[in-house]
Amino acid sequence: MFTIIHLLLNYIQYLESNIVWLLQFICRHIPLRQMAYDDIHSPAYQKFKTDRLPTIVKFQKQDYRLLIPYFEWCYGKKIRPIAHRGGRTVGEDVCCPRCEAPHMFIYDNNGGRGAFKCKVCGQCFVNGVVATTPLVLACPYCGKMLQPVKKRKHFIVHKCVSLSCHYYTANVKKLPKDLPDDERHKYKLHYIYREFRYNFFDMDMDSLPDNASSLKFSTMSAHIMGLCLTYHVNLSLSLRKTAQALKDVHNISISHTMVANYARTAAAVIKPFVDHYPYERSDTFIGDETYIKVRGVKGFVWFIMDAVSRSVIGYRVSADRATGSCIMAMRMAFNGLKQLPKTFRFVADGYSVYPLAAQQFELKENDPLKFGITPVIGLTNNDAVSTLFRPFKQKIERLNRTFKTSYRVACGYDNFEGANYNVSLWVAYYNFLRPHMAMGYSKTLNHISDFSAADNMPAKWQILLRLGQDKILQLQTVS
Repeated sequence: MFTIIHLLLNYIQYLESNIVWLLQFICRHIPLRQMAYDDIHSPAYQKFKTDRLPTIVKFQKQDYRLLIPYFEWCYGKKIRPIAHRGGRTVGEDVCCPRCEAPHMFIYDNNGGRGAFKCKVCGQCFVNGVVATTPLVLACPYCGKMLQPVKKRKHFIVHKCVSLSCHYYTANVKKLPKDLPDDERHKYKLHYIYREFRYNFFDMDMDSLPDNASSLKFSTMSAHIMGLCLTYHVNLSLSLRKTAQALKDVHNISISHTMVANYARTAAAVIKPFVDHYPYERSDTFIGDETYIKVRGVKGFVWFIMDAVSRSVIGYRVSADRATGSCIMAMRMAFNGLKQLPKTFRFVADGYSVYPLAAQQFELKENDPLKFGITPVIGLTNNDAVSTLFRPFKQKIERLNRTFKTSYRVACGYDNFEGANYNVSLWVAYYNFLRPHMAMGYSKTLNHISDFSAADNMPAKWQILLRLGQDKILQLQTVS
């Protein structure tokens, strides 16, 4: 018995010595800083980050007759009237717009040119201008007031111009030592906040277009409309080739203009059902944008898909690559979600509109959603984040290539209206009608029980039209 205990003690000491050796090896050759991602500290990635929200300083009226004894009680020093020197005086009609302190407590702040500062509350003002601004945006690092430096279409860029700001000095220290001064503009150094002038959460996303035609058929039938959608969307035939296929295969004479009207009307009816369908959502969303051509001018399509179900849960066609379009696509993806999982992650590329859109969701008045953006930057894995989450980005890149197979047939769109209905129909086909590789090419991404009564694709399109009509009636009843 004694021998067994002795052997066990020796073995424990041997393991302890090995653990100590491994700890020493780690401390000497594997720095703990290596555990942090490189892009957290690199100044090259600073421009891809969105700064935290500014400090909002609200304007509040004060009374100097209460502030003077309060400061004396707090600091033991009484605020006395100003003894002006050099012959400078402040008119008796000048008083502080914030605490109403009289002229004997007012500094001449710029040598008689009309700017003043209150000694009691520290308010700077111009005589004759009442300082009733409801709020002031201040830098969260140094407390200095932000300056509006640029005005864009949808937002105003506010910037902290202080050279003594902790944020600025910390970013300057990260710059390369041999960097010339004329190269500093390539790096983001100052704190920046973008104030959006539009509320993208109040915009209606379910309104029907004015030019949507009726589903009452005079010469054709619902089956012919289903055939048009099958050839045009499922088989990616152009409008003219769809009309030609109907003539050659089914002996149905129809113009390409009528095919376009059918597609536009079907998109208007099916879109509410596709947008409000209760998709199974996981804790990882993936977002990306790809370009299209509209009359030779570049436009963009935004896609947001669920990483597990692979369904397209958000999309948007836009003429620009701005933050507003990204917010509208995200609104569709987060439709019906009141709270996000603790492990939620949104994977996107390094484009700065994604963090800006996420920041606007945090500022929502009703049901705010707080989440971060995991950036996968570039085409090569130059940092640990891109290496770890590159497979997620590849999923949505594969989705873009699948979309482009139908887009290349059209060789661009004639207008954004046509692009909108084409993308809406393609998303409906991708989510509900297309056999997917993840399902072994035998099932669709989302199962609809009503499709069991349909034995062909035109019948399934007719069922989608009926479900879209039911959803429109439901939305009208709720509103």
